Amino acid sequence: MTTLSPPPITDSHTSPPSSSHHQTPNLLHLSFNQDAACFAAGTDRGFRIYNSDPFREIFRRDFDTGGGIGVVQMLFRCNILALVGGGPEPQYPLNKVMIWDDHQSRCIGELSFRSEVKSVRLRRDRIVVVLLEKIYVYNFADLKLLQQIDTVTNPKGLCEVSHVAGSMVLVCLGLRKGQIRVEHYGLKQTKFVMAHDSRIVCVALTHDGRLLATASSKGTLIRIFNTVDGSLIQEVRRGADRADIYSLAFSPTAERLGVSSDRGTVHVFNLKVDSGLMQTVSDQNNGSPPLVSHLSFMKGVLPKYFSSEWSVARIHLNEGLQYVVGFGHQKNTVVILGMDGSFYRCQFDPVAGGEKMTVLECHNFLTACS
Repeated sequence: MTTLSPPPITDSHTSPPSSSHHQTPNLLHLSFNQDAACFAAGTDRGFRIYNSDPFREIFRRDFDTGGGIGVVQMLFRCNILALVGGGPEPQYPLNKVMIWDDHQSRCIGELSFRSEVKSVRLRRDRIVVVLLEKIYVYNFADLKLLQQIDTVTNPKGLCEVSHVAGSMVLVCLGLRKGQIRVEHYGLKQTKFVMAHDSRIVCVALTHDGRLLATASSKGTLIRIFNTVDGSLIQEVRRGADRADIYSLAFSPTAERLGVSSDRGTVHVFNLKVDSGLMQTVSDQNNGSPPLVSHLSFMKGVLPKYFSSEWSVARIHLNEGLQYVVGFGHQKNTVVILGMDGSFYRCQFDPVAGGEKMTVLECHNFLTACS
């Protein structure tokens, strides 16, 4: 394979479900694309791609044999996808990343490993593959291996990359429990951040790689860091009781953070970062001062429980169900995806807040488009 030039996704590639597949498939994987405009679902018989707003199915691929897809990663709105097999009858080996071109309805490249692939992240210029204790970074155009990174045991495949054009920022687990490794390729800098005392279970990165959010196995506090100098910018509190954090998502402007947990709740936090102080990574490369916390003067004065921020809005759905959250393209909206096939588009008031968001739209995406 020489050069990958991804064409845009078009609805002309929508295919009806196979007549032999009338039953609702089992979900194995859910993920938003880089700007949450679309989302991908891996099932025990193939994969499906949906538009977030307005909600609609764009296309699906149900395979005749096997079919299980455990990882689907989109590249914005193009027809190039990364697929990994999964489920009881995987379509592809669990130790391979298949590069799928949906215009051709076939795989146009593959990457093989000695152990199971936990997750994949895509940029227009890079493919990042996450294994249990190692990460591989490849050039997208020719699949040339550029870097190998060792990590602590990483069963969830935690890793995120920046998506704006220019030098990549990559965040992953370090070599110790609670530690994050930040790779600033433009700065040629590697930084380690001790984010938590407990094991890290979820991470998120802003599109430009300026801010990092982390959650630990305690699930009570989410911390936001400056990726350039590793400083703690803000701490937000999901609650006082332990919870499993399933997803973290920054809004496109980094003004807000969405958090979902096994408590069945999705929280939205206002982030206290002055947009006037928010430089791009390229600005920081030119020697501009790093981000600073507006609360830094209070450091050490108040107990953490009181100084951390609480959510401005939240919604309670089904407890124990895994949800993935992303921010909608309409103002003050979030899109929530459930592993039962549920789709919610909700609106919140960032000023008045409130216990309950307004549900604007609700579907089961596994059956709504069948």
